[in-house]
Amino acid sequence: MERGLVVLTDLDGTLLDHCTYSFAAAEPALRLLREKKVPLVLCSSKTRSEIEVVRSTLDNTDAFIAENGGAVYIPAGYFPQEIMPSSRIPGYDVVEFGTPYARLLEVFEKIKKLFPGQLRGFHELTPGEVAGLTGLSIPEAEFARKREYDEPFLLGDMSVLEAVRETARQSGLNIVRGGRFFHLTGDNDKGRCARFLLRLYEKSLGRPVDSIGLGDSANDLPLLEAVDFPVLVQKSGGSYDPAIRLQPLYLAPGEGPAGWRAAILDLVPRLAG
Repeated sequence: MERGLVVLTDLDGTLLDHCTYSFAAAEPALRLLREKKVPLVLCSSKTRSEIEVVRSTLDNTDAFIAENGGAVYIPAGYFPQEIMPSSRIPGYDVVEFGTPYARLLEVFEKIKKLFPGQLRGFHELTPGEVAGLTGLSIPEAEFARKREYDEPFLLGDMSVLEAVRETARQSGLNIVRGGRFFHLTGDNDKGRCARFLLRLYEKSLGRPVDSIGLGDSANDLPLLEAVDFPVLVQKSGGSYDPAIRLQPLYLAPGEGPAGWRAAILDLVPRLAG
């Protein structure tokens, strides 16, 4: 039986350049996916509002995963309704995996009191500060602050990281490290959402599906563990994140979108014919 193919990708530092947020270097590979009609699932710590902007720029109409696996957003009518275990909001079927943002902030404030002066949450930053830290424009920074399932934060003293992690665990939450921030999340990650979506693709297509996953940092590990062909692109400066130690692991020869292009142009013709 002919197998399907789905590509799932991180955004910042992977499909999007870490500094400029450009995907220009990946364009040849994006064209190949469109020609082969291979779904491209965006899977990011970004908010729904941010990902919607990226999807529009990419002319992407596939399902996506927001806020480190906080929720899966599936365009209305994308899958047959009978296989959709979800709630509905305008334009989407939504499957929530994350902890409500109000609960995350409650625990975050508790952690802050235990480690005074060490943590600064995303919700405490002004749009201007977010823009300065990330390189986003002010309007983009406003979208980034529309959190629903994930609280990014800055940590002053790295020596307290494990103690902060343990405090979060005692409240049933997790801390993962991204490219720019640490993230306080619930019992959710990119991998859980990826596995869920891949099952839906198989049900919808009526056949097995191969999966390629691409990332650049530690918070992408669950995604890479969930796919058949995990790909690690180089970080800015040409190094690979040492926290990703999967075997097998495709090490893409290039930083961010350049490595993304190289991996997709190599793997997709072999898997999609």
